[in-house]
Parts: sequence; structure tokens; C-alpha cells
Amino acid sequence: MKISFSTVGCPNFTWNEILATAKDFGYDGIELRGICDELEVYRASPFVGDNLKFTKKRLDDLNLEISCIATSCYLFDKKAKDATIEAAEKHMRLAKELDCKYIRVLGDEWITPGENVDEEFVKEMLCMLCEIAKSYDVDVLIETNGIWANSQKLAALLEKVPYQNVGVVWDIHHPYRFFNEDVEYTYSNLKDYIKHVHVKDSKIENGKLVFKMIGEGDVPIEKAINLLIKDNYTGYISLEWVKRWFSELEEPGVVFLGFINKIKSLVK
Repeated sequence: MKISFSTVGCPNFTWNEILATAKDFGYDGIELRGICDELEVYRASPFVGDNLKFTKKRLDDLNLEISCIATSCYLFDKKAKDATIEAAEKHMRLAKELDCKYIRVLGDEWITPGENVDEEFVKEMLCMLCEIAKSYDVDVLIETNGIWANSQKLAALLEKVPYQNVGVVWDIHHPYRFFNEDVEYTYSNLKDYIKHVHVKDSKIENGKLVFKMIGEGDVPIEKAINLLIKDNYTGYISLEWVKRWFSELEEPGVVFLGFINKIKSLVK
């Protein structure tokens, strides 16, 4: 089991600061979700043109991996179908260059369940992306967000996708918070597909969702990690501290250090 953080948690960090933080705190990898003002990482300076070769060397020198590229590719958006496929392939190409096995895609727009999601269209899009991804030796992972945080629904979808390079980003938070699923239930439905794991914590305070530092909320993170350990999960546990979307959250330096110390204490 390896540990990474998503760059969604440090939207004001330069690439050099991201690398230094990962190395200094003892992380194994970095999940890409935007660099500074550029959300689409295939357009971000460290990954463009001649910079990419230098970036790859720096990652190698620091013994850091790119654990996953989290894209903004919305599988449900019929109007943006062609643009979604184009963007997904650009991310696949970058993933291959970076020796990153996974890109993350979304089957619903928000973390809360949406309305009028055409599930058949999502399946068709997922199949199309998996077919393209074979050329890049990359897996396409759909996240447990929105309506797909219902783990039974997501498992039923994946059973209809006849590709070995499909998988799940298990965001431990969303099925628990929005569908009241026990982590054992979620895991039993999705364990054959889980290839990457997102961790975040929260509480409901005065009827509102409030994100918390790991261990300060009520999401059963330790229980979920123990399930993964029991089945010898060897992938990444990745902190998704959503500061890019909620600027009032605590600063990444404190949160990232607290997270890795907490996770290391659980996986001894």
C-alpha cells in the first residue's frame, strides 16, 4: 500500500513546492488534479514540451510516482462528448509518458447525486474510453461520486463494461456520507474493481457538510483501510483535500503532514 496526495489540496503550490512537500513528508506519489491556475494538467507547464522530460527526471531522482491523473472528463455530458473523448486521450497520453497507470473520470457532476443522468450513455462513454486507453496501456477509473456513490449501482454498471482496463476510484467518503453505506457493504460490492482510493473526512454540523482533517470527522477511514490491508491491496491511498473548491479549508502543509502520519500509523 502506497500513499499520495492530490494536488487539488494545494492549488497555490508551484510544481516545485508540490515535489518538495511530497519528498519531505515521505509520500510515495502525487495525484495530479491541477497545478496552480491550470486544472487540465496536460496543459500545465511542467508537462508541456521540453519541460516534460525534465519533470520525468525530477520524479525519478526524487523516487516519486504519479499515482493517478484525476481528469474533468464528464461521462454523462452528451453535449461535450467529442471534447470529453479528446481531453481523455490527452490525459492518457500524458499518463503513459509519466508511467502512470490510471486516469480518473466522473460519471456525475457533483459529489451529491445528480438528476437525469443517462446511465446507458455513461456506460457507452466508459467503454469508448477503455477502448482508446488500451493503446496507451492505461486504465480508466470511474469514481464513487454522485449517483455512482451508490456502490450497488456502480457495480452493476461495471459488470456491463467488457474491458479489463476499467476500474474504480473508491472515494471512501461519498458512499458513506450520501448513501449511508457501511464501508463493508461498499467494499463488498466494489472490491474486484478498486484500483485507487480517495480519503477525506467530514461531519454534518448544523445540517451542513463540513470537511475535516483526517480523524476529526466521523468517516470510518480506519475500518476501510483495514479492509484493504486484509485483502493485500497494493495500490495508492490518496488524500483528496478539496481546498481548490473550498478555500476556507486548512492549509495543505499541516493537513498533508497529518494525513501521512495518520495513515502510516494504521498500516504498520
